[in-house]
Amino acid sequence: MAFSPTPFTATVLGLPRVGPNRELKRATEAYWAGTADADHLHTVGRELRHTHLSVLAAAGLDSIPVGTFSYYDQVLDTAVLLGALPPRVADIADPLDRYFAAARGTDTIAPLEMTKWFDTNYHYIVPEIDSATQFSLNPAKLFAELTEADNLNIPARPVVIGPVTFLKLAKHADGAPLDRLAELVPLYRDLLARLASSGVEWVQIDEPILVTDLSDSELASVRATYTELAARTDRPAILIATYFGHTDAALAEIAATPVEGVALDFTAGTTVDAVASVPALSHKLLVAGVVDGRNIWRTDLDAALSTLGSLLGSAASVAVSSSCSLLHAPYSLAPETGLEKRLRSWLAFGAEKVDEVRVLATALTRGTDAVAAELRAAREAAESRRTDPRLHDDTVRARLAALTPADSERGPAGDRRDKQRTELNLPPLPTTTIGSYPQTSAIRSARAALRKGEIDQAEYVTRMRAEIDEVIALQERLGLDVLVHGEPERNDMVQYFAELLDGFAATDNGWVQSYGTRCVRPPILFGDVTRPTPMTTDWIGYARSRTAKPVKGMLTGPVTILAWSFVRDDQPHEDSARQIALAIRDEVLDLEADGTRIIQVDEPALRELLPLRSAERPAYLAWSVDSFRLATAGVADTTQIHTHLCYSEFGGIIDAIAGLDADVTSIEAARSHMEVLDDLNAAGFDFGVGPGVYDIHSPRVPSVEEITTSLRSALKAVPAERLWVNPDCGLKTRGPVEVEASLRNLVAAAAALR
Repeated sequence: MAFSPTPFTATVLGLPRVGPNRELKRATEAYWAGTADADHLHTVGRELRHTHLSVLAAAGLDSIPVGTFSYYDQVLDTAVLLGALPPRVADIADPLDRYFAAARGTDTIAPLEMTKWFDTNYHYIVPEIDSATQFSLNPAKLFAELTEADNLNIPARPVVIGPVTFLKLAKHADGAPLDRLAELVPLYRDLLARLASSGVEWVQIDEPILVTDLSDSELASVRATYTELAARTDRPAILIATYFGHTDAALAEIAATPVEGVALDFTAGTTVDAVASVPALSHKLLVAGVVDGRNIWRTDLDAALSTLGSLLGSAASVAVSSSCSLLHAPYSLAPETGLEKRLRSWLAFGAEKVDEVRVLATALTRGTDAVAAELRAAREAAESRRTDPRLHDDTVRARLAALTPADSERGPAGDRRDKQRTELNLPPLPTTTIGSYPQTSAIRSARAALRKGEIDQAEYVTRMRAEIDEVIALQERLGLDVLVHGEPERNDMVQYFAELLDGFAATDNGWVQSYGTRCVRPPILFGDVTRPTPMTTDWIGYARSRTAKPVKGMLTGPVTILAWSFVRDDQPHEDSARQIALAIRDEVLDLEADGTRIIQVDEPALRELLPLRSAERPAYLAWSVDSFRLATAGVADTTQIHTHLCYSEFGGIIDAIAGLDADVTSIEAARSHMEVLDDLNAAGFDFGVGPGVYDIHSPRVPSVEEITTSLRSALKAVPAERLWVNPDCGLKTRGPVEVEASLRNLVAAAAALR
């Protein structure tokens, strides 16, 4: 190399971007709505970037990631960087509009697919690559952000997604994922040269795909790629970053290349012994992810320091880092004044995690006396949490211990189908929706007024019942067969239930990005879970009283509540899932006793929590499926159990989906063009299925012809007597006008095929 890189000591692997008060969300949605222009959006983005960089510099981090900001998604940004947007958006002249068209579609252009980012609740946009794809380097965004950092005198480290991860996550029309790797390497080589000429000392290349199962030939490609990239002298020092798991055999491959640094996740499986077993790391910077970037528990600083100390002899130098990007954590604990004081002392959000990195780096370089007060506070918080009685409820644990296999079993599926056909008397191709309807300004205003004490609970119920009346009337008018109450009372499909279950706590401002402008506030699962009172029976019962048609009871499943919460780390996830399952089971039985004959228990996160390593998957699938069955198996054969799955690749878990033993499964299929049905058909899936016939994450209204075409495709894999007609997902994020138009076309398409 032309220079010797200076090792840094404290960093994080990436930053959130929506803003502490969701400023970017509001600016982006204003741009989409036409009430703000691109200049306003770019100004908000620039101000957020400046604030983020300045805060990290003030905290004492000596290498700060740049390039992790995004207006929608980092994988989509990489597609732009590499010139890999689909041809159908090429005629859109404005680059920003072209970008958003790829992400969310337009009235005439279908969006790219969207799926989960490894085993997180973040969704990425799936690039499409085919023989017509001609890669080209377009690094303007990255260099603009580097210039901003330089103007602020920030020690910037540009971050890009690596070529192996990009290709492995893309959707390929033909060939193996890495067949196009030779075309990307020259582009990355060019990018590195340009960065070097701009004075960049370190570049972070994210290759999280290395924590998944890779074949020997793929590992060889990884080694060859980084050997070639590192062979040049006109480049910055390269830091290969992995996260969300252990690298296994890939660690030796990347260590054997001339790259100068490796970032590893020590909160998700990487061990000191694994590092010590790779002698080649002794010549590199090891960026040790000992502060968990995905969860919100305070770091055990003593244990982290022990890990760091053990690593010192295995690498040329060691830097302290978050385990992954802080994209997955809320911004700060500071606004959370409503959290109970003891619980609050156990937590660390984004700002606090940055401070933990600082404390650990200081202890590593200057000794523990320099941070004695911080270490003492961490110990006191850990002891407070360990001895809190809310973490151990003898009653719920005894109930779990008394369960038998029979508690998770129902009658034969065929018998249930016959009884339900008689009970429900539905037409062929029954139409329904997934659950939520648009969260209107009136709903949000009523919720805010209740929170501020401006209205009482009785008035709130009156307003929500009025919303239910409107949704029921709309569905009646459109001619849907199975209705829903629209969920106006629910702020979120997980948070709503968490606020009603003991063992959970909710935040006021703990927002994290799920996709694009969609943000969620994951609840905090801190103790043993119980259900004090029924949670949904009054709302569903009221909806049933407003119509003669069947109304689905809507619940969220135990695995999804677990996956979309910040989960306690002091017991196995299986134990927490089973506690939640018991609470949901009680609700299911109460709904049935109240007269609800169709109950939907959503599990969209079933695939999301699937371990990244195949060897660990059978155990997970066993307990996750059992949790769902425990939650639903207590009902009579005449009660129809539905579930809903969305926005993940389901081909590898079809047997588990069948194992749920749900009478009807609705599943995302519009963006993937019904591909999942082939998997279901090949596996002999013989339950009811409702493949989503249009994509609700796009503002476009599907035509009757488009939906009819999707249904004809579905009928090739699923017989009419088992096929349901529904959108991909809930309608919460859509506008009332487009929802009504879309559902009218959905009902018309089903009627045409009947």
